[in-house]
Amino acid sequence: MLPLEGITVVSLEQAIAAPFATRQLADLGARVIKIERPDVGDFARQYDTTVNGISSHFVWTNRSKQSIELDLKTEESQQILLDLLAKADVFVQNLAPGAIDRLGFSPVELREKFPGLIICGISGYGTEGPYRDKKAYDLLIQCESGLVSLTGTAEAPSKVGISIADIAAGMYAYTGILTALLQRQKTGEGTVLEVSMLEALGEWMGYPLYYTHYGEKEPQRTGARHATIYPYGPFPAKDNKTVFFGIQNEREWAQFCEWCLSSRKLHWTRALT
Repeated sequence: MLPLEGITVVSLEQAIAAPFATRQLADLGARVIKIERPDVGDFARQYDTTVNGISSHFVWTNRSKQSIELDLKTEESQQILLDLLAKADVFVQNLAPGAIDRLGFSPVELREKFPGLIICGISGYGTEGPYRDKKAYDLLIQCESGLVSLTGTAEAPSKVGISIADIAAGMYAYTGILTALLQRQKTGEGTVLEVSMLEALGEWMGYPLYYTHYGEKEPQRTGARHATIYPYGPFPAKDNKTVFFGIQNEREWAQFCEWCLSSRKLHWTRALT
């Protein structure tokens, strides 16, 4: 038996953040019902066609789920969603800012109807503040959180090669939902969770924040090297290949010197090759 067997999740989701969170719940045995818009579905379906004609992003974040197409602008589809939520344990959504409220499924209204329901909303910038209604994209969040200032080389900043802001938000939504399920076992009450991409990635920027505040200078962009630890990163070898080291403390450095750099060990390694 998987840990979340018997748990039902209804998710009004698109793109990466919410689908990534609910896919992990599905992997743990939850029944995840994914609601998609008519005709086009989740727009992540069209990102590419590399997996037998299906988007690689979509396959990655949507395995183990069921899917239903609903036009939530119609009363019939709205009633179907209410019927699903009446039997659900968790409701997740990451629609555009304000969309869920306009459809009549705001957290306040859902809490009144379903007091045991765990409600999780994922957004770019949160439900308050001057950026509340601004659409969020992974690249923008990487820039606004300061991550791009740390990634790349001294000559050129670079974004992380995967959708790290979406993934961060999805991870906090996933762990938040698990925590809420534990809390509900004790209290019998559901709860409302809010996760934003900017806050999630901002939390992951804690180390450079402390380093800059107390060190009075920002960490420098160093490519695959580390800004404060050495030797850590790529080093060219005599055969024109590149070796990556990840040595983090004096104990590891001493062991590295003993086992890899001493003439006795080096001779033994050459003999084996």
